[in-house]
Amino acid sequence: MAFKIRDEHVRGARPLPSPGELAAELPIPEPVAAHMAASRRTLRALLAGADPRALVVVGPCSVDDPDSALDYARRLRPVAERLSDVLYVVMRVYFEKPRTTIGWKGLINDPYLDDSGDMAAGLRIARRLLLDVAALGLPTATEFLEPVIPQYIAELVSWAAIGARTTESPTHRQLASGLSMPVGFKNGTDGSLQIALDAMVAASHPHHFLGVDHDGRVAVIETTGNPDRHLILRGGSAPNYDTDSLTDARAQVRARGLPDRILVDCAHGNSRKDPRRQAVIARELAERRAGGEDAILGWMVESYLEEGRQDLGPDPSVRARGRSLTDPCLGWEETEAMLEACARRLRGDPDGGGTGR
Repeated sequence: MAFKIRDEHVRGARPLPSPGELAAELPIPEPVAAHMAASRRTLRALLAGADPRALVVVGPCSVDDPDSALDYARRLRPVAERLSDVLYVVMRVYFEKPRTTIGWKGLINDPYLDDSGDMAAGLRIARRLLLDVAALGLPTATEFLEPVIPQYIAELVSWAAIGARTTESPTHRQLASGLSMPVGFKNGTDGSLQIALDAMVAASHPHHFLGVDHDGRVAVIETTGNPDRHLILRGGSAPNYDTDSLTDARAQVRARGLPDRILVDCAHGNSRKDPRRQAVIARELAERRAGGEDAILGWMVESYLEEGRQDLGPDPSVRARGRSLTDPCLGWEETEAMLEACARRLRGDPDGGGTGR
C-alpha cells in the first residue's frame, strides 16, 4: 500500500492473555468463591434495608503497591470483624485512575509506575491481590473504568462504582447492566444528580454491545440489566452530604422508582480533598443515621497506611510506603479511630457521637 492510512498514531499492539487464561492461571478457590457470593448477598440486603448495618467502603484511593494494600487489608480485617454488628466494612481495592488530563493511570495500566504500560502484569497483580484480600474474608470494592477489565477481575469484586467522569458514558451504563455485583453511580463533578439518575435507569435495562468474551474474542455482549444500583453523593461545586441534600436526592430517586438508599463519599467534593475532614463527615453521618436518617446507606472513605499523598518522582522506588500517589488519604490510625467512633454511635453509646476528631 502506497499510503499509510491505518494506525498513523499507533506505536504497537501487545497481546494479552484471555480472561479465561488468566482465570486458569490464578483460579478462585471454593472458599473464596463462597465468600464472594455471600458478600454480594449481604450488600443486596443492605441496599434493600433488610440488613440494618451501615455500609462502609474504605481503603486506598488507588492501589500503587500490592504489599502495602495487603498490609492494609490485614489491619482492616480484625477491625471489620470487631465492628461487624453495626458496620459492614468493604475494602477499596481500586486499580484504575481516571484522569482529567494526564498522570499515572493506576496499577493495572502501569504496574511498575514507569509508563511502560505492562497491562498483562498489571492484570495478574490485580487478580492476585483481590484473591489475597478475599481470602482474608474481606469484601472488595473497585471502580471500573476500562470496559474490558471486568472480564479479568469482576468475579473477585463484591461491589463496584462508576465514577463521576464516566457515569454519563453509555459504555459504562451498558457495562453496569451486566455486572454481577451491586453498582454505585456517582453524581457529576459539578454536583449534578441527573447523570447518575439517568445511569441508574439505563443500567437496569438489558443491552447488547461490543465486548470481549471469556476466551478473549470480540463478541456481542447481551445483558439482562442490573437491579442492584444506587446513588453515591460525592459533592461537586459544594458538598452534598447534608440533610437537605440527602432529602432532595432521595426524593429524586424515589420519583423515578429507583432504589433510595444512598452512599456518601466522604472524600472529593465533600471533603475538599482534606483527608482528615473525611473522618469528621463519617462521624456526622453515623450520628445522623443513628438518629433515624435512614436514607444513608453508609459512607466511603479514602484511607491508606500513611496520611496524605505524594508525587511520583523519576525513581518510583523512592517513595513513602503506603502513602497515596493519587488523592490524599486518611492515615490508618485515624481510620481505625473513625470506624470505632462510628460503631459506638450506631450502638447507642453517647460517647461515640459528635463530629470532631
